[in-house]
Amino acid sequence: MSHVVSQPHPPFFTRDGLLQIWQLPAATDNLIWVLVPSDGSGIAVIDGPEASGTLTLCDTLKQPLAAVLNTHTHGDHIGINRDLLKRGLLDGLRVIGPRQVAAAIPGLTEPVGEGDEIVLGSCRASVLVTEGHLNGHISYLFPGALFCGDTLFAGGCGFLFDGPPKKMFDSLTRLSSLPGDTLVCCAHEYTQDNLRFAWSVEPGNQALRRRIRQVWKDRAEGRCVVPSTIQEERDTNPFLRTDSPELIARVAQAMPDATLDSPLAIFTATRALKDRKDHRAIPDAQLPLNE
Repeated sequence: MSHVVSQPHPPFFTRDGLLQIWQLPAATDNLIWVLVPSDGSGIAVIDGPEASGTLTLCDTLKQPLAAVLNTHTHGDHIGINRDLLKRGLLDGLRVIGPRQVAAAIPGLTEPVGEGDEIVLGSCRASVLVTEGHLNGHISYLFPGALFCGDTLFAGGCGFLFDGPPKKMFDSLTRLSSLPGDTLVCCAHEYTQDNLRFAWSVEPGNQALRRRIRQVWKDRAEGRCVVPSTIQEERDTNPFLRTDSPELIARVAQAMPDATLDSPLAIFTATRALKDRKDHRAIPDAQLPLNE
Protein backbone atom coordinates (compact mmCIF):
# COMPACT_ATOMS: atom_id res chain seq x y z
CA MET A 1 0.00 0.00 0.00
CA SER A 2 1.32 3.45 -0.87
CA HIS A 3 1.93 6.06 1.79
CA VAL A 4 -0.92 8.41 2.64
CA VAL A 5 1.43 11.34 1.90
CA SER A 6 2.67 11.96 -1.64
CA GLN A 7 4.07 15.44 -0.94
CA PRO A 8 6.14 15.56 2.28
CA HIS A 9 6.43 18.79 4.20
CA PRO A 10 9.34 20.89 2.86
CA PRO A 11 12.51 21.01 4.98
CA PHE A 12 12.60 23.63 7.70
CA PHE A 13 14.97 24.77 10.47
CA THR A 14 14.95 24.76 14.24
CA ARG A 15 14.39 28.20 15.71
CA ASP A 16 18.12 28.72 16.24
CA GLY A 17 18.90 27.78 12.63
CA LEU A 18 21.33 25.07 13.70
CA LEU A 19 19.40 22.05 12.41
CA GLN A 20 17.61 21.52 9.12
CA ILE A 21 14.71 19.11 9.52
CA TRP A 22 13.52 16.80 6.75
CA GLN A 23 10.34 14.73 6.78
CA LEU A 24 10.40 11.26 5.20
CA PRO A 25 7.18 9.26 4.71
CA ALA A 26 7.64 5.56 5.49
CA ALA A 27 5.46 2.43 5.56
CA THR A 28 1.81 3.56 5.22
CA ASP A 29 1.56 6.53 7.56
CA ASN A 30 4.82 6.82 9.52
CA LEU A 31 6.75 10.07 9.45
CA ILE A 32 10.52 9.84 9.91
CA TRP A 33 12.31 13.03 10.96
CA VAL A 34 15.86 13.56 9.74
CA LEU A 35 17.96 16.23 11.43
CA VAL A 36 20.86 17.77 9.54
CA PRO A 37 23.28 19.89 11.63
CA SER A 38 24.51 23.04 9.90
CA ASP A 39 28.07 22.28 10.97
CA GLY A 40 28.21 19.07 8.91
CA SER A 41 28.79 16.89 11.96
CA GLY A 42 26.54 14.10 10.72
CA ILE A 43 22.86 13.38 10.25
CA ALA A 44 20.51 12.16 13.00
CA VAL A 45 17.20 10.36 12.48
CA ILE A 46 14.26 10.09 14.86
CA ASP A 47 12.40 6.76 14.81
CA GLY A 48 11.15 4.87 11.78
CA PRO A 49 10.14 1.41 10.55
CA GLU A 50 13.13 1.01 8.22
CA ALA A 51 16.36 2.69 7.10
CA SER A 52 16.27 2.90 3.30
CA GLY A 53 14.78 6.38 2.96
CA THR A 54 17.15 7.82 5.54
CA LEU A 55 20.20 6.26 3.90
CA THR A 56 19.12 7.58 0.50
CA LEU A 57 18.75 11.08 1.92
CA CYS A 58 22.19 10.83 3.55
CA ASP A 59 23.65 9.96 0.15
CA THR A 60 21.79 12.85 -1.49
CA LEU A 61 23.00 15.33 1.12
CA LYS A 62 26.50 13.81 1.09
CA GLN A 63 26.59 13.56 4.87
CA PRO A 64 26.99 10.44 6.99
CA LEU A 65 24.36 9.07 9.34
CA ALA A 66 25.73 9.68 12.83
CA ALA A 67 22.86 9.13 15.27
CA VAL A 68 19.52 7.44 15.81
CA LEU A 69 17.07 8.85 18.34
CA ASN A 70 14.21 6.65 19.54
CA THR A 71 11.10 7.80 21.40
CA HIS A 72 9.71 4.37 22.30
CA THR A 73 9.92 0.69 21.52
CA HIS A 74 7.11 -0.10 19.07
CA GLY A 75 8.40 -1.90 15.99
CA ASP A 76 7.59 0.93 13.61
CA HIS A 77 9.87 3.19 15.67
CA ILE A 78 12.83 0.92 16.42
CA GLY A 79 12.53 -0.89 13.08
CA ILE A 80 15.14 1.49 11.73
CA ASN A 81 17.60 0.25 14.38
CA ARG A 82 16.93 -3.35 13.40
CA ASP A 83 17.31 -2.55 9.70
CA LEU A 84 20.61 -0.75 10.27
CA LEU A 85 21.80 -3.71 12.36
CA LYS A 86 20.96 -6.15 9.54
CA ARG A 87 22.88 -3.95 7.13
CA GLY A 88 25.90 -3.88 9.45
CA LEU A 89 25.54 -0.13 9.87
CA LEU A 90 24.41 0.23 13.49
CA ASP A 91 27.79 -0.26 15.16
CA GLY A 92 29.57 3.04 15.61
CA LEU A 93 26.39 5.14 15.59
CA ARG A 94 25.09 7.10 18.54
CA VAL A 95 21.81 5.46 19.52
CA ILE A 96 19.84 7.60 21.97
CA GLY A 97 16.68 6.34 23.62
CA PRO A 98 14.66 5.98 26.82
CA ARG A 99 16.65 4.71 29.78
CA GLN A 100 13.59 3.06 31.32
CA VAL A 101 13.33 0.51 28.48
CA ALA A 102 16.99 0.45 27.46
CA ALA A 103 17.15 -3.31 26.98
CA ALA A 104 14.50 -3.18 24.23
CA ILE A 105 16.32 -0.65 22.01
CA PRO A 106 18.78 -2.23 19.55
CA GLY A 107 22.24 -0.69 19.70
CA LEU A 108 21.47 1.80 22.47
CA THR A 109 24.58 3.77 23.43
CA GLU A 110 23.06 6.76 25.27
CA PRO A 111 20.14 5.97 27.56
CA VAL A 112 18.38 9.19 28.55
CA GLY A 113 15.55 10.28 30.77
CA GLU A 114 13.72 13.24 32.23
CA GLY A 115 15.82 16.40 32.35
CA ASP A 116 18.70 15.05 30.29
CA GLU A 117 20.14 17.09 27.44
CA ILE A 118 21.50 15.86 24.15
CA VAL A 119 23.67 17.69 21.66
CA LEU A 120 23.54 17.32 17.88
CA GLY A 121 26.16 19.43 16.18
CA SER A 122 25.83 22.79 17.90
CA CYS A 123 22.13 22.30 18.76
CA ARG A 124 20.84 21.19 22.16
CA ALA A 125 17.64 19.38 23.01
CA SER A 126 15.87 18.56 26.25
CA VAL A 127 14.50 15.09 26.99
CA LEU A 128 10.96 14.89 28.35
CA VAL A 129 9.32 11.74 29.68
CA THR A 130 5.90 11.60 27.99
CA GLU A 131 4.31 8.30 28.95
CA GLY A 132 0.77 7.07 28.44
CA HIS A 133 1.15 5.47 25.02
CA LEU A 134 3.93 3.17 26.22
CA ASN A 135 5.93 3.09 29.42
CA GLY A 136 9.27 4.80 28.97
CA HIS A 137 8.12 6.95 26.04
CA ILE A 138 10.19 10.12 25.71
CA SER A 139 10.06 13.24 23.54
CA TYR A 140 12.86 15.49 22.32
CA LEU A 141 12.43 19.26 22.54
CA PHE A 142 14.72 21.20 20.21
CA PRO A 143 14.49 24.98 19.85
CA GLY A 144 11.01 25.53 18.45
CA ALA A 145 10.45 21.88 17.49
CA LEU A 146 8.99 19.03 19.55
CA PHE A 147 9.53 15.43 18.41
CA CYS A 148 6.86 13.63 20.40
CA GLY A 149 6.59 10.18 18.81
CA ASP A 150 3.13 8.77 19.51
CA THR A 151 2.18 10.97 22.47
CA LEU A 152 0.67 14.10 20.91
CA PHE A 153 -0.67 13.84 17.35
CA ALA A 154 -2.00 16.53 15.05
CA GLY A 155 -5.58 16.71 16.31
CA GLY A 156 -5.25 13.75 18.65
CA CYS A 157 -3.11 11.63 20.95
CA GLY A 158 -1.67 8.14 20.97
CA PHE A 159 -3.60 5.03 21.93
CA LEU A 160 -3.11 4.08 25.57
CA PHE A 161 -1.36 0.73 25.26
CA ASP A 162 0.21 0.95 28.72
CA GLY A 163 -1.61 3.96 30.11
CA PRO A 164 -3.04 4.61 32.59
CA PRO A 165 -5.02 7.64 31.38
CA LYS A 166 -3.43 9.87 34.03
CA LYS A 167 0.01 9.36 32.52
CA MET A 168 -1.17 10.43 29.08
CA PHE A 169 -3.21 13.29 30.49
CA ASP A 170 -0.21 14.56 32.43
CA SER A 171 2.03 14.23 29.36
CA LEU A 172 -0.41 16.14 27.16
CA THR A 173 -0.95 18.82 29.79
CA ARG A 174 2.77 19.33 29.98
CA LEU A 175 3.25 19.51 26.23
CA SER A 176 0.32 21.89 25.84
CA SER A 177 2.13 24.38 28.09
CA LEU A 178 5.00 24.78 25.62
CA PRO A 179 5.19 28.03 23.63
CA GLY A 180 2.37 28.21 21.11
CA ASP A 181 4.65 28.45 18.08
CA THR A 182 6.44 25.18 18.94
CA LEU A 183 6.18 22.81 15.99
CA VAL A 184 4.57 19.44 16.80
CA CYS A 185 6.56 16.86 14.86
CA CYS A 186 4.67 13.64 15.60
CA ALA A 187 5.37 10.26 14.06
CA HIS A 188 2.22 9.57 12.02
CA GLU A 189 -0.09 11.32 9.58
CA TYR A 190 -3.41 10.56 11.29
CA THR A 191 -4.80 14.08 11.12
CA GLN A 192 -8.03 13.55 9.20
CA ASP A 193 -9.24 10.72 11.42
CA ASN A 194 -8.32 12.75 14.50
CA LEU A 195 -10.16 15.86 13.29
CA ARG A 196 -13.22 13.84 12.28
CA PHE A 197 -13.43 12.73 15.89
CA ALA A 198 -12.79 16.28 17.13
CA TRP A 199 -15.71 17.47 14.99
CA SER A 200 -17.96 14.83 16.55
CA VAL A 201 -17.45 16.29 20.03
CA GLU A 202 -16.98 20.01 19.34
CA PRO A 203 -18.70 21.09 16.09
CA GLY A 204 -19.17 24.62 17.40
CA ASN A 205 -15.42 25.22 17.57
CA GLN A 206 -14.73 27.79 14.84
CA ALA A 207 -10.96 27.18 14.86
CA LEU A 208 -11.65 23.49 14.33
CA ARG A 209 -13.99 24.22 11.43
CA ARG A 210 -11.27 26.29 9.73
CA ARG A 211 -8.66 23.63 10.39
CA ILE A 212 -10.81 20.89 8.91
CA ARG A 213 -11.36 22.86 5.71
CA GLN A 214 -7.63 23.49 5.28
CA VAL A 215 -6.56 19.96 6.19
CA TRP A 216 -9.02 18.31 3.79
CA LYS A 217 -7.82 20.61 1.01
CA ASP A 218 -4.16 19.87 1.67
CA ARG A 219 -4.65 16.14 2.09
CA ALA A 220 -6.68 15.93 -1.15
CA GLU A 221 -3.54 17.17 -2.87
CA GLY A 222 -1.33 14.63 -1.11
CA ARG A 223 0.34 17.13 1.21
CA CYS A 224 1.29 16.28 4.77
CA VAL A 225 -0.29 18.55 7.40
CA VAL A 226 2.29 17.67 10.05
CA PRO A 227 3.89 19.55 11.75
CA SER A 228 1.18 21.52 13.44
CA THR A 229 1.83 23.92 16.32
CA ILE A 230 1.12 23.75 20.03
CA GLN A 231 -1.28 26.69 19.69
CA GLU A 232 -3.19 24.93 16.92
CA GLU A 233 -3.48 21.87 19.14
CA ARG A 234 -4.66 23.91 22.11
CA ASP A 235 -7.34 25.44 19.89
CA THR A 236 -8.62 22.28 18.19
CA ASN A 237 -7.34 19.04 19.74
CA PRO A 238 -10.10 17.47 21.88
CA PHE A 239 -7.60 15.86 24.23
CA LEU A 240 -6.28 19.29 25.19
CA ARG A 241 -9.77 20.80 25.55
CA THR A 242 -11.24 19.20 28.66
CA ASP A 243 -12.55 22.63 29.69
CA SER A 244 -14.82 22.96 26.64
CA PRO A 245 -18.51 22.94 27.74
CA GLU A 246 -19.61 21.69 24.32
CA LEU A 247 -17.11 18.81 24.38
CA ILE A 248 -18.14 17.85 27.91
CA ALA A 249 -21.82 17.85 26.98
CA ARG A 250 -21.31 15.74 23.88
CA VAL A 251 -19.07 13.23 25.64
CA ALA A 252 -21.66 12.97 28.43
CA GLN A 253 -24.38 12.29 25.86
CA ALA A 254 -22.32 9.59 24.13
CA MET A 255 -20.95 8.07 27.37
CA PRO A 256 -23.88 8.35 29.84
CA ASP A 257 -22.22 6.08 32.41
CA ALA A 258 -18.94 8.01 32.44
CA THR A 259 -17.89 10.14 35.37
CA LEU A 260 -16.97 13.64 34.20
CA ASP A 261 -16.14 15.38 37.47
CA SER A 262 -12.55 16.38 36.70
CA PRO A 263 -10.33 17.22 33.71
CA LEU A 264 -8.72 13.77 34.00
CA ALA A 265 -12.12 12.06 34.01
CA ILE A 266 -13.19 14.08 30.96
CA PHE A 267 -9.99 13.13 29.15
CA THR A 268 -10.45 9.47 30.06
CA ALA A 269 -14.00 9.38 28.73
CA THR A 270 -13.05 11.30 25.59
CA ARG A 271 -10.25 8.85 24.83
CA ALA A 272 -12.60 5.90 25.43
CA LEU A 273 -15.16 7.45 23.09
CA LYS A 274 -12.59 7.82 20.32
CA ASP A 275 -11.58 4.20 20.82
CA ARG A 276 -15.17 3.17 19.97
CA LYS A 277 -14.56 4.61 16.46
CA ASP A 278 -18.14 5.87 16.12
CA HIS A 279 -16.79 9.01 14.44
CA ARG A 280 -15.62 7.05 11.42
CA ALA A 281 -19.24 6.74 10.29
CA ILE A 282 -19.47 10.53 9.85
CA PRO A 283 -19.35 11.23 6.09
CA ASP A 284 -17.41 14.13 4.63
CA ALA A 285 -20.75 15.64 3.58
CA GLN A 286 -21.43 16.37 7.26
CA LEU A 287 -18.11 18.16 7.78
CA PRO A 288 -17.77 21.95 7.35
CA LEU A 289 -15.93 21.70 4.05
CA ASN A 290 -17.96 24.11 1.93
CA GLU A 291 -18.52 27.03 4.25
